[in-house]
Parts: sequence; structure tokens; C-alpha cells
Amino acid sequence: MMARPALHFWHEYRLVLIAVGALALALLSSIVVVPETQQAVVMALGEPVRVINRFRPGQPFGDTGAGISLRIPFIESLVRVDKRVLSVEMDQQQVLSSDQQRLEVDAFARYRIIDPVRMVRTAGTSDQLSNQLQPIMTSALRQGLARHTFQSLLTPERGAVMEEVRKAFDRQAREYGAQIIDIRIKSADLPEGTPLDSAFARMQAARQQEATAIRATGERNAEIIEAEAEASAAHIYADSFGKDPGFYDFYRAMKSYEAAFASPGAKGGTTIVLSPGNDYLRQFQGRKAP
Repeated sequence: MMARPALHFWHEYRLVLIAVGALALALLSSIVVVPETQQAVVMALGEPVRVINRFRPGQPFGDTGAGISLRIPFIESLVRVDKRVLSVEMDQQQVLSSDQQRLEVDAFARYRIIDPVRMVRTAGTSDQLSNQLQPIMTSALRQGLARHTFQSLLTPERGAVMEEVRKAFDRQAREYGAQIIDIRIKSADLPEGTPLDSAFARMQAARQQEATAIRATGERNAEIIEAEAEASAAHIYADSFGKDPGFYDFYRAMKSYEAAFASPGAKGGTTIVLSPGNDYLRQFQGRKAP
């Protein structure tokens, strides 16, 4: 009995119910949610028409336009683009430095999509963008390291080298709507075998040459200091001898005593037999007051 009224109601109002259902479906299809971590490019007939939650430098979190937005159902579609800092890694490549050293380089870069419309037009999606950035990074790294020596990568100069590579990489990445924030070398090693052995031999020879130069400089400085000290001592002695002629006799006697009685190289000591009044020992008798 209850089925007949329901069936009657359906036949009576089916067009209205279908219209309400279609309207509800259209309304649900027009609502899109874009989180803070994404920016969405709205496409109409294959062309971008606007961007939801576009990246803007320095914009505070929570005030970026993320959340619920509307679109025209069945006409407009969304291409979601990551708003976070992304990374792209380079497979290990062999790079030639300016000193003709072949290096096995492993690097990675961090970037952000700052122009989602250009990115969609040139690359399509974030994954496709990463694939397109890989060969560009490899080329920029090859050209950058080719202008510097292998040794520069082992010193603080490495930071300036990588900044130069980052700028070159960033100029090309801008054409795809991306900004290169940083690029780093994870490892830069010489290939195994003869190149590595010869590089170690050259480095060892360079360190030995540097040590020889430092040692020679130290010996030269020591000789200069010793000569200056001896000249200063001679000047002091000459002034002292001129002020007191008796001091010269005393000084010469002390040097003689030192050579005779305190000879460190003599085994068993030194024995000298002299009479107490011997003139050689007069300095032990003390000096008479004038």
C-alpha cells in the first residue's frame, strides 16, 4: 500500500527531483579545496585562466588564499602544483675540472615553483618539471666546475663555486616557472685506478714541496735571529770592555775556566794540577778593591 503513493510521487515529481539532483551534483562539482601546500591552476578549454593560492614571497601562513574555492563544473579543471620546496637529484656524472681532473660528482638541488602558469604550459606537471630540470642541472654543473680546479672544491672556495652554478641553473629554470634555491654537491671523487693514484702522488709532492719551503724559511729566519743576537751581544761586550778594561780579563778567564773545567764531552772529568798561587787561578782569589 505504501509503494503506490511513493511510485505516484515519483511519477508526479520525477522531473523536479532529477533537476534538484543535477543541481546538487553541479554544486558539489563546483566546490574545490586547495590546501596550504598546493597552488591550483584553473584550466578552461585547455588554457589557464586563473591561479588559486598562488605562491607569493613573504606571505604569512594562513593568509594565502587556500581553502574552499569555486569553479565552473565540466568546463574548468584544476592542475594542482606543489607549493613546497622540492628537490631534484642528479645521477652520478663524470665532470672534467679546469685542471683536467675527471671527477665523479653526485649533486642535488632544491627549488620552488613560483610561476605555476608557466610551469603548466612548459612542463605540464610537477613530476615532468623535475625530469626536465635534471639535464639542465647537469649542464650547469658541468660548465661551472669546468672553470675551477679540483682543489677548489676541497676549500671554502667551494661555496662561491656552487653559488655561481646555482645562478646559472636558476636563469634556465625560470623559463619553466621554477626558482632554484640551493644546489649542493654530495660527493666529488676521483675515479678509481690510475687517475686517483696520480692525483694522490701530485698532492703528496705538493705537500712535500710546501714543507721544504716552510723549513727553509724557518732556517733562514733562525740564522737571521742568531746573527742579530750575536751582533747585539758583541756590541754589549764591546761597551762593557770599554767601560772597565778589567772586566775583559775577567770575562776571558771565565771562558777559559768553562772550557777547562766544564767540558761536557770529556769522559771521567778533567784533572789539572796547579799551585794555589798560579797566575791562571788569580780570578778565584777575588779582585782587589781600588
